[in-house]
Amino acid sequence: MAGGCSKNNRGAGHRGGKGMAGGHKHHWTWMVKYDPDHFGKYGFKRPQGTTFEYNPVNVDFLDENCDELVTKGLATKDNNKIVIDVTAMGYNKVLGKGRINKALVIKSPQFSQSALKKIEKAGGEAVTL
Repeated sequence: MAGGCSKNNRGAGHRGGKGMAGGHKHHWTWMVKYDPDHFGKYGFKRPQGTTFEYNPVNVDFLDENCDELVTKGLATKDNNKIVIDVTAMGYNKVLGKGRINKALVIKSPQFSQSALKKIEKAGGEAVTL
């Protein structure tokens, strides 16, 4: 029997703690040998400055709310076409979900391919900023 005399290892104190207790102290050699996922650095995290946050808007939202946007001053009327600058509303990309029935001139930094097709099919214009 290991541990010498049997009465030396009867108590709970012989375990050295429960769970991961002592993982960075008296059970460190066990951690290194059998459980390498619980210490050290692993993985990769991209720097937050390199990621770009998209804030998209769909063409159906612009089509439905274009009259409201004109009254609020976020869009202007020019030769029977409504000119909408989505950056004034805090958006930076136009997506093509839904239908567009009015001829709108939409200004945005980015457009999806489906949004470009729908805007031009309705007689509007997509201006990339």
